[in-house]
Amino acid sequence: MGKELVSREQDYSQWYNDLIIKGSLADYSAVRGCMVIKPYGYALWENMQGVLDKMFKDTGHQNAYFPLFVPKSLFEAEEKNAEGFAKECAVVTHYRLKADPNNKGKLMVDPEAKLEEELVVRPTSEAIIWNTYKGWIQSYRDLPLLINQWANVVRWEMRTRLFLRTAEFLWQEGHTAHATKEEAIEETRRMLDVYADFAENWMALPVIKGVKSPNERFAGAEDTYCIEALMQDGKALQAGTSHFLGQNFAKAFDVKFSDKNNQLDYVWATSWGVSTRLIGGLVMAHSDDDGLILPPRIAPIQVVIVPIYKGDEQKAQIGSVVAGIVAQLKGMGISVKYDDADHNRPGWKFAEYELKGVPVRIAVGARDLENKVVEVARRDTKEKTTVSLEGIDMYIQNLLIDIQQQMFNKAKAFRDDHITEANSWDEFVQILDTKAGFVSAHWDGTAETEDKIKELAKATIRCIPLDNPQEDGVCILSGNKSVQRVLFARAY
Repeated sequence: MGKELVSREQDYSQWYNDLIIKGSLADYSAVRGCMVIKPYGYALWENMQGVLDKMFKDTGHQNAYFPLFVPKSLFEAEEKNAEGFAKECAVVTHYRLKADPNNKGKLMVDPEAKLEEELVVRPTSEAIIWNTYKGWIQSYRDLPLLINQWANVVRWEMRTRLFLRTAEFLWQEGHTAHATKEEAIEETRRMLDVYADFAENWMALPVIKGVKSPNERFAGAEDTYCIEALMQDGKALQAGTSHFLGQNFAKAFDVKFSDKNNQLDYVWATSWGVSTRLIGGLVMAHSDDDGLILPPRIAPIQVVIVPIYKGDEQKAQIGSVVAGIVAQLKGMGISVKYDDADHNRPGWKFAEYELKGVPVRIAVGARDLENKVVEVARRDTKEKTTVSLEGIDMYIQNLLIDIQQQMFNKAKAFRDDHITEANSWDEFVQILDTKAGFVSAHWDGTAETEDKIKELAKATIRCIPLDNPQEDGVCILSGNKSVQRVLFARAY
């Protein structure tokens, strides 16, 4: 299979799929709608996971693990949540297979092995977790309870796309319990800030923090906070959510605590999560027609070194010098790979690491050694520079910092250029059909108008930005009074 990619302009969707496959991030699997995350893609996820996990622990959270299966009765206990996920649920009804007497060599479900109660394969874990919390929480001394879990979830999607929407995906889900409403809201906002910090400072992905409209809220939440990012095709991507659940789940599962005055009350709750869809966002926000472009702070390989030599003697000479460079860079915490494999030519290696989005490539030849220099190429701009071997470690360290910042700056400039005000319906549709991106427009605040806009323009309210300025206006569709603009977009 050739490495050439369809261009973004030619077919953005095909470009994305090809890049995921050819960039060795993931592969299709034998299970319809599910993916295999390949080692390179998983290394990227591990790096993201490592940063987030530390951020969670730094804000007082602990990791735990809860079952994959949720008894149907528990799932039904919180009605809004159950209704919200009902169409996506996979359900286990039997626990055994047996040989099919009518079809030799085939297996059938054993009708005598029917479960007493059907089990839902978790689409989210509120039900099983809140049922557990009931036994963990008695007094205000048990609060706050700050738990996160790293897990897989299953949502039976009919139209799937690698990383962005698959029947099974990996994520983290935080579930916390608090003594007061104010403390729970503070936690919800704190975790939104953690996600925004991670997206912007590690993924180089600018995001807008906001709240969802009632229509777009998490099922069972009183408020859903979100970070929204913009992809290069002008579509939005929800990159993370943090939910203030009020006392809804506590009441559904009877989770009460006695306060300092020995009065019983229901606890206040939050839940929050990000998933492997962040990898899809990373690809679509930064990459180009030649391959991935990965931010240095989470790239599996930050620097690759490729030797250019004739014969074993030159290879050995280059190898001894490169060993020193590798030791220096690793000593600074930089991930580096020396690719001295004989079976691929340097040109092939250059193309391969460009495709995989390695931020910095160093090429070293015999003549370079004589001159005590190397050639350094950066993946984001493709600029090449001849650099002295002396102080190469500090040069590379500063270059990685610069690449990270420039990637963020470029994505932010694109995002800011694609936030456009619309003051009429015709203008609204024209922007969506031509420029795309976020459209800032007045909305009358009703679910009916929101639904009609979605039906007519295939655009949704992505968020109401935090600290959104209040301004009188008229709704772009209904003409009714509006007190603020909200951000609309077509989205993944």
